[in-house]
Amino acid sequence: MPYAKDVDSIASIVKQNPTWHAINPKHAARMRAQNKFKTGLDIAKYTAKIMREDMAAYDADSSKYTQSLGCWHGFIGQQKMIAIKKHFGNTKRRYLYLSGWMVAALRSEFGPLPDQSMHEKTAVPGLIEELYTFLRQADAWELNHLFRDLEAAEKAGDSAKAAELTKQIDNHETHVVPIIADIDAGFGNDEATYLLAKKMIEAGACCIQIENQVSDEKQCGHQDGKVTVPHADFLSKINAVRLAFLELGVDDGVIVARTDSLGAGLTKQIAVTNEPGDLGDQYNSFIDGEYIEDASQIENGDVVIKSNGKLLKPKRLASGLFQFKEGSGEDRVVLDCITSLQNGADMLWIETEKPHVGQIAAMVNRIKEVVPDAKLVYNNSPSFNWT
Repeated sequence: MPYAKDVDSIASIVKQNPTWHAINPKHAARMRAQNKFKTGLDIAKYTAKIMREDMAAYDADSSKYTQSLGCWHGFIGQQKMIAIKKHFGNTKRRYLYLSGWMVAALRSEFGPLPDQSMHEKTAVPGLIEELYTFLRQADAWELNHLFRDLEAAEKAGDSAKAAELTKQIDNHETHVVPIIADIDAGFGNDEATYLLAKKMIEAGACCIQIENQVSDEKQCGHQDGKVTVPHADFLSKINAVRLAFLELGVDDGVIVARTDSLGAGLTKQIAVTNEPGDLGDQYNSFIDGEYIEDASQIENGDVVIKSNGKLLKPKRLASGLFQFKEGSGEDRVVLDCITSLQNGADMLWIETEKPHVGQIAAMVNRIKEVVPDAKLVYNNSPSFNWT
């Protein structure tokens, strides 16, 4: 509601309540303007709409990409957005990124930790809430100066100046921007993912990034030893996040599906498959092993599956993990991305061991043959192996 109309509305309410005579309607209207977002859900709904509009703008013109700055403290996020707004005049297409890697390294009560989901899961929604508290404070500070100037103009009888300041107040651009929040691998099963997603959305997150690693085997994206889950498991977690968005009324919520398959040479489980060529069968086809002829070739503890109409004995490590075929990473990434986009995800994150534009482009071009409007989130992380 425009400031002047809000003043009139509050004045009418105060008039109906004689004992409220000490309340100045202008002051109450100012406080409302400075508290545009009452809850985290208000923020999530507002910023989700922004992200959807920016995604559509990117589809129409790929030069209109967005940039997100990593942030691990509310004050840092506030100062970044204030600086951007002062320099560029607005915060359009500039977001904040809340990284699980940063939370583990800088926000964990256990002290600095590697990116292995060992930090408290509540640290992530806590940081989202903190960031938005500081961004809302930046709004309140900026508006407060406008209101002071307005009061001075009204006292001086400068109606033209007062009208200009009122216009600035009505068209004030908030420092509140979308946050892309990292939920790692979900910190547990589907239900754990859903519950944590709800906390993150209630804190204000309109976009959640989730990866296809095994939750209790989680490794930093640029390290060896990563273990992925079958597609059905990952898609189930994507659906869990979507249900959390819908339950809370954030219908435009955005999901970024991250695949770690390029650097993940291991899987913890063999996928369930019902017929040749289904997703489970495709996942299993990448598992390394040897074809056998009969039971005499099976040792104690071996696992045997049917693959391509034959008996396959997968390579199993002492840890119980199964190994993927060498050189299969890019094919697995492409399959991960296509299936994620076809089953509820909105954007992709392809984790690589180093920045390599040619490598990324080759995979994305293959994905776009199937999903033409596929959109990529790419991470220029300080934890990369930069050359």
